[in-house]
Amino acid sequence: MPSISPDLWFDTEAEVAATFYTSLFDDSRITTIARYSEAGPGPEGSVMVVAFQLAGQDFTAVNGGQVPGFVFTPAISFLVYCETPDELDSLWNRLVDGGRILMPLDSYPFSERYGWLEDRFGISWQLMLGSHAQKISPSLMFVGAQHGKAEEAIRHYIGLFENARLEYIERYGPGEGQPEGMTKHAAFSLDGYRFVAMDSGLVHDFTFSPAISFVVNCETQAEVDYFWDRLSEGGATQECGWLSDRYGVTWQIVPTVLGELMSVQP
Repeated sequence: MPSISPDLWFDTEAEVAATFYTSLFDDSRITTIARYSEAGPGPEGSVMVVAFQLAGQDFTAVNGGQVPGFVFTPAISFLVYCETPDELDSLWNRLVDGGRILMPLDSYPFSERYGWLEDRFGISWQLMLGSHAQKISPSLMFVGAQHGKAEEAIRHYIGLFENARLEYIERYGPGEGQPEGMTKHAAFSLDGYRFVAMDSGLVHDFTFSPAISFVVNCETQAEVDYFWDRLSEGGATQECGWLSDRYGVTWQIVPTVLGELMSVQP
């Protein structure tokens, strides 16, 4: 069974960002660091990939340099459940320092305390009062040409992965300022890894970006071939196991052994 984890693309700040994020959450640490060799393309000995955990969940961060289109956008953010107002406020204050507010920290119809921000590195976070076994969930917002496709995408992904399920889906109703029936908010899991998703018909100057991708770690070549073929169908393939699916979300399909070969202890 494959495992799924987010990958964050930085210019040169991967280790700095990972160190900052691991200071924010309990059960968090940098696990491994891979460095560039003499062959490059980065300076020899400089950080290439950082593997780390936040609240027990796996993430990776890569120093890939400045690449056109690889820009963090709010189309993919991270929803964090905070069990107390004090926890939420403390996390908010640390994340917003040097960043900017997208939705003010306040009471909303869907949550007594919630806020959306972009941190100093450009990554977006939604903080909500509540509790869930998976503390941090990637949030996919379908905007622009992808607006209205959230439910279709969810059902497509669920059909590809084993042990996948739709947790819930809430649709826009009459008078809510969005097309009736579109996805207001939904949650689903793929092989036990939880995502949330929504449609937004508002005018946005962004969409999905490969700066945040999802790594599918595969145990066998058959799994690699299966996910590569299914996820790239209707999308576009790239080098080194990267692809964008039919909805514009970027995935990396990699054999588990690759990470083991590249990793060294920090």
